[in-house]
Amino acid sequence: MVILGAGESGAGAAVLAKAKGFDVFVSDLSSIKPKYKEMLDAHSIRWEEGQHTEADILNADEVIKSPGIPDKAPVIRKLKEQGTHIISEIEFAGRYTESKMICITGSNGKTTTTMLTYHILKQAGIDVGLAGNVGNSLALQVAESPHAVYVIELSSFQLDNMYDFKADIAILLNITPDHLDRYNYEMQNYVDAKLRILQNQTEEDVFIFWNDDPIIAREIAKRNPKATLYPFAETNEKGVKGYTDNKQVKIETSNGTFTMEQDLLALTGTHNLYNSLASGIAAKVVDIHDEKIRASLSDFAGVEHRLEKVARIRGVDYINDSKATNVNSCWYALQSMTTKVVLILGGTDKGNDYSEIEELVKQKARALLFLGVDNNKLHAFFDGKVEKIEDARSMEEAVTKAYKLAEKGDTVLLSPCCASFDLFKSYEDRGDQFKACVRNL
Repeated sequence: MVILGAGESGAGAAVLAKAKGFDVFVSDLSSIKPKYKEMLDAHSIRWEEGQHTEADILNADEVIKSPGIPDKAPVIRKLKEQGTHIISEIEFAGRYTESKMICITGSNGKTTTTMLTYHILKQAGIDVGLAGNVGNSLALQVAESPHAVYVIELSSFQLDNMYDFKADIAILLNITPDHLDRYNYEMQNYVDAKLRILQNQTEEDVFIFWNDDPIIAREIAKRNPKATLYPFAETNEKGVKGYTDNKQVKIETSNGTFTMEQDLLALTGTHNLYNSLASGIAAKVVDIHDEKIRASLSDFAGVEHRLEKVARIRGVDYINDSKATNVNSCWYALQSMTTKVVLILGGTDKGNDYSEIEELVKQKARALLFLGVDNNKLHAFFDGKVEKIEDARSMEEAVTKAYKLAEKGDTVLLSPCCASFDLFKSYEDRGDQFKACVRNL
C-alpha cells in the first residue's frame, strides 16, 4: 500500500494500513511535519519526503492519495495509465468500521454544520468522532480510538476517490462554483463529485439537503435517490422537513417534531439558519432528545475563521472570514452585514465569477482592498464600480489601509473569495495574520 501525502489523512491511513498487515510506503513531494514523521517512525513505516520514488510508487497494489494532490500530477497520471486503484483515506478507513457515518458536504457551510452536528451529539453523550477536513484522521481513529458514530466533513476532492464507502446520513448544503480549476473548468464535473455523497445509499439511509438549491433539485430529479429525503428551507414549502414558521424553528422526522424559538439559535444569518436546520435534522434522525438539541443549537460557539468577530477599534468592527475561499461564501458574508464595509478580497483565483457579489459590493462596500500577488482579474471586474480601491501585498499593509479607509460604524471584513496560497500557508494562516494585525492596531 502506497500513501501519497503525509499530512493528517496520509499519516492516519498509513497507521491503519500497517495495523491491517499491509506493506506500507509513504511518499510526500513536500516536507513532512515533525509530528507525522514521529507517528510514522513509531509504527516502523517507511517514508520519504521532497521526492516521489516512482519505482516504489508504481509497484503499489493500491494507492491512497491525499485530497490535495490533483489528478494532473505526473505520478497520478502514471498510476492511472497502468490501472492502479487510487482511493481516499476515508474510503480506506470505511472498509474497517461498521460505525454510523454522518457525512457533510457542500460548497459553503460544511465546516460549521459538521462542527455543530458533532457538538450536538457530543453534548448528548454519544460516542462520536470528528473527521474529514476537520478533527483527526478517520483512519487513525478507526485504528486506535474507534467511535460508534463519526461526523465527517467531505470535500469534493475526498469524494472523488470514494467508491464503496456509504453515508448513513448524507447532508448536502448547497452547490455553487468552486475549485473549478481542479475540474477542467466544467461545473458539471464538480457537481458530480459532490453528488458522490449519495452513492451506495439505501432506503434505510437519510439524505438531508437544501430544498431551494436549483442544482441539487435538478440532480435529485435526474438521480432519484433511494434514501429517505429530508429537505430544509427558510419557509414551510411543500414537503420540507426543516423550516421556520412564525419565528419558530420546526423539524419533522419519523422520531417526532422538534421546535425552538429562532431567536435562541446561537448562529445568526440566513446561511447559518440552513446550517442549524441541517444539523438539527441529523440530530433528530439519530433520536437525540429535544432539550439536548435545543441547548446545543443555542450555545454553539461557531467556527474559527468563519465570520469571526476579532475586535472593535474606534467604532469599527473587524471580522475574520478567511474561510471564505469562494465567491458564494463571500456573498453570504456580505448579505449578513448591516453596516458599510471595507472588504478585503484576493488570493489564488480558482476560476471565480465575481458577478455574484457585484450588487452587494455596490450596495455595501465603502472600499475594496485587493490582497494578492496578482490582482488583475479583480481590477478588471471591480474598477469603476466602487469609489475607493487599493492594493496590498501583505496582511499588515491591508489592515493598515483598511484602518485608514473605514469610518466609525463600519465593518472591516476579510472575506477573500480566493484560496490563500499566493501569500499564505493556508486560510488559517491568513486569518491568524489578520487577527494579529488587527490586535496590533
